[in-house]
Amino acid sequence: MRRCPALFISAHSSSQGKTTVTSALGRYHHNQGRRVRIFKTGPDFLDPMILQQASAAPVYQLDLFMVGEDHCRQLLYDAAGEADLILIEGVMGLFDGTPSSADLAMMFGIPVMAVIDGSAMAQSFGAISLGLMKFRPELVHAGVFANRVAGRKHYQMLEESLPTSIQSLGWLSYDENIALPQRHLGLLQSSEIKDLEARINQAAESLNGISNIELPPVTFQSVEVPPPKPILQGIRIAVAHDTAFAFIYPANIDCLRSLGAEICFFSPLNCNELPRADALYLPGGYPELHLAQLAANQTMQDAIRIHFLANQPLLAECGGMLYLLQSLQDQQGQRANMVGLLPGNAVMQSNLINIGLQSVTLPEGQFRGHTFHHSSLDCELEVFAHTEPACFHGSAEPVYRQRHLTASYLHLYFSSNPEATAQLFTP
Repeated sequence: MRRCPALFISAHSSSQGKTTVTSALGRYHHNQGRRVRIFKTGPDFLDPMILQQASAAPVYQLDLFMVGEDHCRQLLYDAAGEADLILIEGVMGLFDGTPSSADLAMMFGIPVMAVIDGSAMAQSFGAISLGLMKFRPELVHAGVFANRVAGRKHYQMLEESLPTSIQSLGWLSYDENIALPQRHLGLLQSSEIKDLEARINQAAESLNGISNIELPPVTFQSVEVPPPKPILQGIRIAVAHDTAFAFIYPANIDCLRSLGAEICFFSPLNCNELPRADALYLPGGYPELHLAQLAANQTMQDAIRIHFLANQPLLAECGGMLYLLQSLQDQQGQRANMVGLLPGNAVMQSNLINIGLQSVTLPEGQFRGHTFHHSSLDCELEVFAHTEPACFHGSAEPVYRQRHLTASYLHLYFSSNPEATAQLFTP
C-alpha cells in the first residue's frame, strides 16, 4: 500500500482545455521541485507527448478496457512509490464512453476536478458544475476549474454562480500564447511545436488558485502479477520512430523489453538503411505529411522489402500499414509511391473514418487496442481477420497477413497479451 496526492482532471466534453490545464499544473509542481507523474486516460499518443514534456517523466495510459484493471492498478502503485503528485487527464467528457473517465476515477478513489471553458458563459457555469457533481454522487469531487476566462471579474461572476457545496479551485485566462495548436488527429506532436516550452511555462505561471491547494493523499494498492517469461531473449527489434511514425505507447516498449527483447530505433524518413534486427515494428503516425521524403528514401524501402522477403517478423499499425501500401494520397490530392508490400492504396479523407476501442483474435491470441484514422483503404489482399469493436456503434477493421507481416489500422496494446505479442515478433 502506498499513499500519494492525486487529482483526476476531467471536463463535461472535449475541447475544454484539459491538456493545457494538466500540463500547466504538472509544470508548476515540477518547477517547485516536486516529482510529478502524469497519466492519460484512454488511447492517445499526442496529449501524452505534451504532458511528458511538462512533467519530465514518461506518460502512460490508464484504461479499464485496453489496459485492464490490474495493469492500471500496478502503474498507479509504481508511480505512487516515486512521485510527490499524480495527475490523470481524462478523455472526452467525464461520463463519455464505456468504460468512462468517471469509472476509472471511481475505481481508484481519485478526486475529480472538472475543467470548464468559461469563455462564453456566466451563471451557466454553476449549472454545468452542479450537473457534473450530481450525475454520479458516489464520485469523489475535488471541485471545478474555470478555463479561458476573460479576467478576474469574469472569474468572480463564474465563481458566484456555484452552489456552496461546490468548491472553485481556480482559473486560467484565455491566452493565445498558451493555446496548443491542433490538426486532424488532435494536437500537434510536441516536437512540431517549436515554442512548446514557453507555452507550458507561461501556462504554469498563469495558474490562479489551484497551484496553492493541497491535495489529500490517495491510497494505491499493489497487484501481484508475475513477470512475463523472457520469450524474446536474444531478439533485436527495430522500431520506427520519427515525426512520421511516433504513435508508440511507452508501455509497449516496456513490454517488449520485459519479454527480453533488445530495442533499437530508426527513422524511415532519415535513415538510409535498417539497423541490424530480427523483427521490425512500424507504428502509426503521420506518413501523409511526409509523402515526398518517404517516397524519395528508396534505400529504406528496399531494406524493408528485403526484411519482408527474408520472412522476418514485421508488425505495421495504421500509419505504418499505409507506408507499406503501393501508394498513399494526402488530403490535397498529392499521391506518392510507398514500399509496395501490400497490394493497395489509401486516400486521406477530410472526415474521421473510424475511432474506438477494439479487440482482435489472431492465432497468437487475443489483443486489445484502439483505432483512429482519417484514411480509406483499398487493399486487394484477402482479409486475414477482423477486429471487434468494444462498443456496438464501432466499425470492425480488417487485419492483413502475408508471410510474417501483420498489418491493420489497430494500434495494439502489447501488455493486453504479452505472450501473444512475443509470438508476433518471434522469427
